[in-house]
Amino acid sequence: MNLGAFSISLAVKNLKASKEFYEHLGFSVFAGAIENNYLIMKNEKSLIGLFQGMFENNILTFNPGWDENANVLTKYDDIRLIQQHLKSENIQLEREVDEKTLGPGSIVVKDPDGNTILIDQHI
Repeated sequence: MNLGAFSISLAVKNLKASKEFYEHLGFSVFAGAIENNYLIMKNEKSLIGLFQGMFENNILTFNPGWDENANVLTKYDDIRLIQQHLKSENIQLEREVDEKTLGPGSIVVKDPDGNTILIDQHI
């Protein structure tokens, strides 16, 4: 199963301070805007999303259909196929995508330790 690009989405208290910190680690702004309370920071193939006031905990994020540069992949597993696979493995879904739809959609699962995993397809 191909989950696409991986990033960690961090719930930050001070977006500007977090931006500066990650810039010192070699990350630069790839997407987002401070006025929208989020930035996607990139260092080579590594992605970190910084989100202020959008959610309580950190989230592991996968984007089916995208590579780490948000380029559309020609071959990928659709979110609905991933959802069907997880269900067949008896993985409980916190949020499901309507399998009658096409295109963008997302699902949410939690790992055994309660960590949130967002699988978010934009295409």
